[in-house]
Amino acid sequence: MAVIKLTKREKLGTRASRRLREKNLIPGIIYGHGQENIPVSMPAHDIALAIQHGEHLIEAELDGKRENFLIKDVQYDYLGHEIIHVDLTRVSLHERVQVTVPIVLRGTPVGVESEGGVLSQHLTELEIQCLVTNIPDELRVSVADMHVNDVLRVADLKLPEGVTTTEDPETVIASISVVEEEVEAPAEAEAAEPEVISEKPREEQEDQQDQDKTE
Repeated sequence: MAVIKLTKREKLGTRASRRLREKNLIPGIIYGHGQENIPVSMPAHDIALAIQHGEHLIEAELDGKRENFLIKDVQYDYLGHEIIHVDLTRVSLHERVQVTVPIVLRGTPVGVESEGGVLSQHLTELEIQCLVTNIPDELRVSVADMHVNDVLRVADLKLPEGVTTTEDPETVIASISVVEEEVEAPAEAEAAEPEVISEKPREEQEDQQDQDKTE
């Protein structure tokens, strides 16, 4: 794990943060353990590389002193590509922490390969608790044995030793279902033609006129 060098920020605000990013530096803040919050900046390449590799715990140097920090929150630009701010929290290597890690599904389910099913992932990350030194980069789950109508829940996960979660055990992570084909609606019945009230036959009209005269 590389040591990331931090520098205290003297100027704060949107304009100052923009200038830092123009210099390939990312603004951030250090907090935690009852100590003061310290605005800092860090090399964009170094912190981006750590995040890309799924690292949660980093070692950083500030004013010649090295400490361990947990990457607590990362903010991206509106496109979701560029990192614009990072929150770091102080941690002890013997401390249990609560973090969120991604859930990665592995394998091609039987239900998809030979039963015509579709795999849906409903939960993409899981909040866990563990020692700061035992944070997994990701939780890999095999779905190769899943059939149509099978459901994978949090309770089915085999978490690494020392790792726990507060998530509801019944929360669905993934499922396999068959997508029913849409049936075209039958053409609407042709509108019934309006009833045409025809005139009375001439003979009936004449009979009616004669009757009127006699009355």
